[in-house]
Amino acid sequence: MKTARVMIVEDEALVAMMVEDMLGDMGCEVAGSFGAVDAALAWLRDHPSPDGAVLDVNIGGEMVFPVAERLREQGVPFVFATGYGDLPRAGFESVQVLAKPINAGALRLAVERFRIG
Repeated sequence: MKTARVMIVEDEALVAMMVEDMLGDMGCEVAGSFGAVDAALAWLRDHPSPDGAVLDVNIGGEMVFPVAERLREQGVPFVFATGYGDLPRAGFESVQVLAKPINAGALRLAVERFRIG
């Protein structure tokens, strides 16, 4: 099974580190970890697409949907993560939402989908 390169967009450093650790334990490579929407968008412009992404819905008061739209354009699967009950906006209803704190089993299932895709 191929190593999945996974992008993380999460503004809480401890949560990002926890997700990075869980992904590492699953044999994934963290393609990039970003705490701001603009930084994630800039990275996506300048680097090869990741195999998948974990996107916190609310990044420092800014919604992550521009990153989700860019990933969708690039054909990259992703999941949302939220601890506040923020629901994805119209057009993203079918995207899996992981509740925070993120359950390792649920994340593993999402990553398996990234590897297959």
